[in-house]
Amino acid sequence: MRSLRILQGFVLVCILLIPILIFLFLKGFGKNEFNIPIFYQNGVDNPFQECPVTDSTQHYIPEFSFINQDGQRMGRMQMQGKITIVNFFFTSCPSICPVMSKEMERVNDHFRDDPLVQIMSISLDPTYDTPQILKAYAEKHHAIPGKWNFLSGPKEETFQLARCGFILPALDGNGVPDDFVHSDKFILIDDEGRIRGYYSGTTREGVDLLMLETKILLYGKE
Repeated sequence: MRSLRILQGFVLVCILLIPILIFLFLKGFGKNEFNIPIFYQNGVDNPFQECPVTDSTQHYIPEFSFINQDGQRMGRMQMQGKITIVNFFFTSCPSICPVMSKEMERVNDHFRDDPLVQIMSISLDPTYDTPQILKAYAEKHHAIPGKWNFLSGPKEETFQLARCGFILPALDGNGVPDDFVHSDKFILIDDEGRIRGYYSGTTREGVDLLMLETKILLYGKE
């Protein structure tokens, strides 16, 4: 009987030690690494010569300055030092844009208390999407002022920015909503202006991954 109690006591001690041993192992030897890729470190392919010729070094988002829903200038300068999530859309879009905007609402709410994370939604139909139209659209989607900016700029510059800056397909519909061609992607830009990821803005899974990897970049700044 005594030997049985000794054995039971030994087993109990072992069970109690397991969490401690796991903790010590993870602290001493465990290592969690999350590698968020850096896109276009050797430049961007330009087979049709539609973009300015660049060298084979790291691609950065180029300079631009558009007007947001409050009539303020926003652009590349305001991206410096912040993590920026970008998408291209237009308010009269009849297909994927409503879904993308609803998903971006989740991003807007998720990072409401993180001043280093911002959102820029850039209109591909600046003729129609005036600051007044964008203001109403922002309010419809509960955009937090200063967090989620809706931008419009000169049309030619906007399409150039989409194709050559953010490396996304974009085709002008000339005012006909069904004729516009644009990507459903949300783009993750780090505080240096480098592209770190593309995510489907029409799927919950894609946006969940975007939010996770944004947090990884955010924590990497601490």
